[in-house]
Amino acid sequence: MSIPIHTGAELDAMRLAGRLAGEVLDYLTPLVKAGVTTDELDKLAHDYMVNVQGCIPAPLNYAPGGHRPYPKSICASVNDAICHGIPNDRALKNGDIVNLDITVIKDGWHGDSSRMYIVGEGSIAAKRLCKVTYEAMWKGIAQVRPGGRLGDIGHAIQTYAENHGFSVVREYCGHGIGRKFHDEPQVLHYGRPGTLQEMIPGMIFTIEPMINAGKRDIKSKNDGWTVVTKDRSLSAQWEHMILVTETGYEVLTVSAGSPPPPDFITATKT
Repeated sequence: MSIPIHTGAELDAMRLAGRLAGEVLDYLTPLVKAGVTTDELDKLAHDYMVNVQGCIPAPLNYAPGGHRPYPKSICASVNDAICHGIPNDRALKNGDIVNLDITVIKDGWHGDSSRMYIVGEGSIAAKRLCKVTYEAMWKGIAQVRPGGRLGDIGHAIQTYAENHGFSVVREYCGHGIGRKFHDEPQVLHYGRPGTLQEMIPGMIFTIEPMINAGKRDIKSKNDGWTVVTKDRSLSAQWEHMILVTETGYEVLTVSAGSPPPPDFITATKT
């Protein structure tokens, strides 16, 4: 299957969609606190996307092959949930970690981003996992350049995470995105440098590593969507949407409230 190459007005549309996804996360940030339910966060996000941004929540009723339709407008994965957690009526409590994954559709184009939140005062271990996962995502982003290979991204992420004693989930990966929610290429978060597809200017894809505090093994819950760590260890994920440019990369999902890049990025990025 061919990989879409985006140009001109398409890039402007994806920049807008990406920024809007980030702005939903900005809006939710002060609302993620002990006592709130992920169901409440879902409803607030839905109303913001639809009524303020004029967007469509991409996850709502999304039904790829073999899946029942996804019933909510965002994904909310708490503690040992790796990805695709369905918002529910359980109140968040002090020490929980939660990933909120937002995908909007604006004028037919998708914007996709996720962030980790620590509720109240998290444990040292939880903070370290979230920090290392964020840095691992950026280690992958830093490999994006024309002529590079997708395997460079996965290798950088895997090496960084495993060097910190964590494991990388292998069953899920980043993906091409544009008019389609999930398109080519697949972007693995592990692998060997110099392998897989060559990166070409105009390619847009997500980098979204899922990093476990324990082993990398997973299992699926009976709701048909939620994926958790088999050993019940904590899991963290961050996600940005990346454009391959003529000289390197552009992060399309940065918004006013996005956490700043790590120091090793700001020291080298011109």
